[in-house]
Amino acid sequence: MTHPTRTLSPPALEAAKMLGAAVRVGRRQRRWTVAELAERVGVTEATMLKVEAGDPGVRLGIALEAAALTGVPLFGEDRARRRLELRHLDDRLSLLPQKVRPPRKVDDDF
Repeated sequence: MTHPTRTLSPPALEAAKMLGAAVRVGRRQRRWTVAELAERVGVTEATMLKVEAGDPGVRLGIALEAAALTGVPLFGEDRARRRLELRHLDDRLSLLPQKVRPPRKVDDDF
């Protein structure tokens, strides 16, 4: 079964490229080979090369783990601040409806 090709927005593609480049920089600063980082993340070298190339088809968890291991700041470097922000987002979500429906069309043509 093949999946349809998705067209991603320019900001999404740029973000993937930036994350990949940041992972590559962090890996090189640590003097790790692609193979060493791939082993630490638990993926193949080919997958790690895709992460570093900014391939948006790589699973998000893999890319984030590679970023974390190479010191790329994910939503800020302060863990307490990230936890606070997550609580804030959870609070906002609790105020929003559980289900989202499209707005009803109002017939205001008198």
